[in-house]
Amino acid sequence: MTSLAELFPSGDYRFHLTLRRGEPGEFFQARAGSGRVLAERAKWLAETPARYAALLPEGETLLAEVAELGAKDWGLPRTSSVHGLGAVLEPDFLLLSPDATGAFRLRGGALCFPTGWALEEKLGHTLDFIHGVVPGLNPALASPIQQFLTRLKPGVAFLRDNWGLVANAELNQHPARALAPPVLPVALDRLWLRVEHQALVALPQTGGVLFGIRLALHRLDQVALDPAARAGLKQALGSMPAEVAAYKRLDAVRAAVVGML
Repeated sequence: MTSLAELFPSGDYRFHLTLRRGEPGEFFQARAGSGRVLAERAKWLAETPARYAALLPEGETLLAEVAELGAKDWGLPRTSSVHGLGAVLEPDFLLLSPDATGAFRLRGGALCFPTGWALEEKLGHTLDFIHGVVPGLNPALASPIQQFLTRLKPGVAFLRDNWGLVANAELNQHPARALAPPVLPVALDRLWLRVEHQALVALPQTGGVLFGIRLALHRLDQVALDPAARAGLKQALGSMPAEVAAYKRLDAVRAAVVGML
């Protein structure tokens, strides 16, 4: 698992496609103490199933391949539905495959713990469309992401991390819940560093890609106890472009947090 300090590369804030190799089973298998996470996943899937899991016809073979991997290699019970897999697989998962032009599209998945976006709004769209709301991301990474996914080889998980700051410890940040962003006045013990640990795994039978997301929440006063993490977060926040800070809903508090760090 990445250390907190490693979340913040040296230098100013930038989009980067820094990947490291890992084991698919290690990422997707259930971990000790996972009962609370699975219980909350089951809760959201039962309350609003169409909001948190969906599958297009183009995703059916992708789902079948992932379900077989889960039963064979990850110790999961067998299931044939996207909602069933979403309830037993600890990370969120998204299923991608290329269209006739080679562009990867979102074909389905179970996203119980989104970070401010809605699965139902992105289903069927290309990654360029999905990432288009993030200022500067497509110009920086669209081409490298497409090349990487096209060349992805099976048998290994490629891991990366993404982070933001939130004003609560809720796992489910779906926009329909209208959870408030950080606001002034701020205190480090009332803010959380929200980290998405992500994995990309090639699906050799279908030619698709499994994208997994595990969440970790770290209260900011605890993060600040690590000198390297504190310095890295301060530099990243201070150098973040204004439009990115606004997208991450940090524009109201960024200067105050930098000052407190």
